[in-house]
Amino acid sequence: MKRTLLATATLLALATTPALAFQCPADMAEIDAALTTASLSAEDLARVQELRAEGEAQHTAGNHQQSVDLLAEAKMLLGLE
Repeated sequence: MKRTLLATATLLALATTPALAFQCPADMAEIDAALTTASLSAEDLARVQELRAEGEAQHTAGNHQQSVDLLAEAKMLLGLE
């Protein structure tokens, strides 16, 4: 029973990682497009740029869930989510 549960969890984790990898570039592009017309305070703009850069770095490093989380925060500040 435990082996079956562990195997299922492992397969799910492996199946979702590639999906997250493809989501990162789309999120970055959406953020980049929104930044051209965003009306944010200087502080919020700096935070969005920081989150976007860190999200890209995490994506490049293969840490896709961290990248998605960081980019989601940036999108929230831009009013995209």
